[in-house]
Amino acid sequence: QVQLVESGGRLVQAGGSLRLSCAASGRTFSNYAMAWFRQAPGKEREFVAGITESGGLRNYASSVEGRFTISRDNAKNTVNLEMNNLKPEDTAVYYCTAGLIGGWISRRVGQYGHWGQGTQVTVSS
Repeated sequence: QVQLVESGGRLVQAGGSLRLSCAASGRTFSNYAMAWFRQAPGKEREFVAGITESGGLRNYASSVEGRFTISRDNAKNTVNLEMNNLKPEDTAVYYCTAGLIGGWISRRVGQYGHWGQGTQVTVSS
């Protein structure tokens, strides 16, 4: 079992920046692909960014490409999401997730077996 705890979400003005962090505990962190998903009110949970077990591959949703950066530190069991030039449409609950995927990145919710409780990001216009 992997336990995930997100932090860093808050209210920010459009154009601002935030850094979300996710701390993992439990099973070997470096065995897991990690990703961030988000869910806005009334919408389905959607993929934001993912990173492979070693950190060698990263993938982003087109809506955040060039603005968000995912990174991980396997020594510290953490994964981060740097978010720049935030827009009101980025407002959502952001979830950290881990999956035993094996060297690639999935955008499917069902591929990830472990989820944090989420952290709220609100971007005001």
